[in-house]
Amino acid sequence: MNPSDETVVSMRERLLQAASQLFYTEGFRAVSAERIIALVGTTKVTFYRHFPSKDELMVAYLERHAALERAVIGDVLELAEADPEAGLRLAVDALAAASCAPGYRGCAFINAAAEYADPAHPVRLVVLSHRRWLTEAFCALLGALGLPEADAQDAAVELMILRDGVTVGGYLDDPAAVTRAFARAADAVIGAHRIAASEWNDIRA
Repeated sequence: MNPSDETVVSMRERLLQAASQLFYTEGFRAVSAERIIALVGTTKVTFYRHFPSKDELMVAYLERHAALERAVIGDVLELAEADPEAGLRLAVDALAAASCAPGYRGCAFINAAAEYADPAHPVRLVVLSHRRWLTEAFCALLGALGLPEADAQDAAVELMILRDGVTVGGYLDDPAAVTRAFARAADAVIGAHRIAASEWNDIRA
């Protein structure tokens, strides 16, 4: 990489970092491109060279956030190959811990979706893609526990609903109480589907 390439990468990263902080704390619509440009100390020409539109910057921010979450869940999925119980517990603990983190202001994806009602908007498409990925990850973890595919899919959707609840509750209510409730509710969902699957197997037998 030559020095000019390093400068380009550094400026793009600075813009993305500044935007990420502002987008998360204040929302997309409240933060203008001009404000980000001023914070970084660059020019409009430089900004639009890296991000031809504010939409592209918003998408880059969400995609980075998604990559971070997927890296954590990816580690969980690897663990689940050897120990499904530990893998699922780690996934629940990781989601609960995120809602207790300093400066937490709710799920970045739910926040983003609340600002853009159009399901075809680029922001909503990133949100949908990531939520689909999370649901499939839950389904894989539940499948590793031995749940039949249909039960795993249903339970994954239910865990996503609980996940959404803890991201809101962790911001608005007592994070510690919310995370304890989340863990209990997740255990109840998984236990109920395990019992149902076991009873179905007994009937078939």
